[in-house]
Amino acid sequence: MGTKRNEAHSKIAKLTTLAILVAVVILFQMMGSFIKIGPTSITLVLVPIVLGGILLGPACGALLGLIFGVMTLWAGISGTDFFTNVLFTSQPFATSLICLGKAVAAGYGAGIIYKLISKKNNIVAIFAASAAAPIINTGLFILGGLFLVGDTLMANFSNFGVAEGTTLIYFVVIGCAGFNFIGELIANIALSPAVVTITNVVSKTLGKNK
Repeated sequence: MGTKRNEAHSKIAKLTTLAILVAVVILFQMMGSFIKIGPTSITLVLVPIVLGGILLGPACGALLGLIFGVMTLWAGISGTDFFTNVLFTSQPFATSLICLGKAVAAGYGAGIIYKLISKKNNIVAIFAASAAAPIINTGLFILGGLFLVGDTLMANFSNFGVAEGTTLIYFVVIGCAGFNFIGELIANIALSPAVVTITNVVSKTLGKNK
């Protein structure tokens, strides 16, 4: 009976943790949509996604990333995010692939990296996972921007307020991703100590042995 009760408690604790993280992802993404550097927004949403990948595993990190991606895509579809709306209107499939793919990969990748490195050093694993999420998210955004929606971006340079003579690579890497990536990377790494503390506390509740 004791074992079954412990298992039930662990499942409830995991579901509760996941529900809280989902709520935080939604809140952070809604807040982040109002914080823009250039045509794209900067957000802290990757922090709870990383936390989910660490505490609940890569699959949960991917799920939280998917929620982030869906919200990003919906902002484009609804017109709330002008930049994404322009891309979606011209190339709905490619834009959906970029929004969802990069977010899911960031959550899953952070979880996998933590899982691999934590076998040797838990703190290093948390910092590595925190850094990996924005790198994966931004890296896939850049690739998608260059190879999937590049023509649409160049055709709308005037709508984005891009100076004449700007190249696609400069616009995507520096104009769209540059400062945003730096901000998200710094935020994730700076908040890593807090993630370490939260991980230690919640892990005890979930019945994990670190």
